Amino acid sequence: MLRAVLFDLGETLINFGTVDHLAAFHEGARLVHACLVERGVSVPDFETFHRRQRRAVERAYLWSRISRRDFNALDVMARINRKMALPTEPDVLRELAELFYQPIRERGTPEPGVHELLRWLQHRPVKLGMISNTFVPGVTLDDHLRREGLLDFFPCRVYSCDTRYRKPRPRIFRTALAELDVQPHQAMFVGDTLDIDVKGANRVGMVSVLKAPNARCPTGRVQPDYVITALTELPDLINRHDQRT
Repeated sequence: MLRAVLFDLGETLINFGTVDHLAAFHEGARLVHACLVERGVSVPDFETFHRRQRRAVERAYLWSRISRRDFNALDVMARINRKMALPTEPDVLRELAELFYQPIRERGTPEPGVHELLRWLQHRPVKLGMISNTFVPGVTLDDHLRREGLLDFFPCRVYSCDTRYRKPRPRIFRTALAELDVQPHQAMFVGDTLDIDVKGANRVGMVSVLKAPNARCPTGRVQPDYVITALTELPDLINRHDQRT
């Protein structure tokens, strides 16, 4: 029987839809720039500020693709702020990171029925965890989860910006499994991508579930153990799986 169920974050627990990331970054930069001006900080004009911040993130993103290691936006922000003689205190950086993320957060809505599902899993009971590829700081995502009433369901949250390893690399999955103290075959992973979520879960021997709203069965070498169209289907799936095992 399953002892743990783990989830991806974006488009699994929280749906963001199609996001224009450049536009969202521009909106976030506006909020950060206005915050610094309001604090009386000597800050460059907005276009200069926005350009330098964007280039710093683009360089970090490019290097992460080359090195296959993730980065934390807080580190990038600290470096560029030092160059521009802007605040680098940890509390201020966290506040600014939340402002950068705000335009994306406001586009996110929890998956329908997710709270009821997680309560059902808690009473089963199984351990709950989350694994997310992200350079958004973990404290910022935790704040988003708190706002949506989801944080307390997940004592185990593994973000690639903290581990530096991204799905589908086995190491990030094994980190979560070790934290939950379960074996791979005792754990289910639910995500929305084949090449990232399903591939990674399969590599370590977890039970893989693809959330595919279009209900199309995937073709190709990477195959999930199960396919669902919505998280509300998960209780029946888990009951069937446990009966088989």
